[in-house]
Amino acid sequence: MAIDLEAEADAQRERNASLIAVVDRTDLAEIRSGWELDVINDDEHGRWEAVLNEDTVAELPYRYVGGRVVLLSTWVAHPYRHQRVATELIARVLDAIRETGKKITIICPVVGEFIARNPEYADLIDDVHPGSGARPGSGARPSGQDATSATDDTLADFEHDVG
Repeated sequence: MAIDLEAEADAQRERNASLIAVVDRTDLAEIRSGWELDVINDDEHGRWEAVLNEDTVAELPYRYVGGRVVLLSTWVAHPYRHQRVATELIARVLDAIRETGKKITIICPVVGEFIARNPEYADLIDDVHPGSGARPGSGARPSGQDATSATDDTLADFEHDVG
């Protein structure tokens, strides 16, 4: 059975666009989902999990590289999308990383968008290795373009790719 890598990449871009579209522009007090989630660090498997009644409803896999935490991707089970599960998971993961004193490298564009909309987390991004998903402070935005404008442009790009 052959795997269609282009179709897989398109599906991943669509999932990312869907998650990015629901990342809230609200302040941190309004990030929580309507669920009583437990966020658990499964260090053995290299992922944080959002658990609801013993079921994993979202994941954020990571790897340790050179003393940094590399955030790879965000996944949310379909029935829990559009309910702030991703934003709560990401916020709680970033809070946990902050407590360790480690920096992050962002591969996941959903995490990058979250930080672009919640710049109080931007100090966690490693200056030398921000990652391909980083937005604030990554040098990826043209000179003079503010974070909101860059975020809107990125969302427009995703919507164009998906549409």
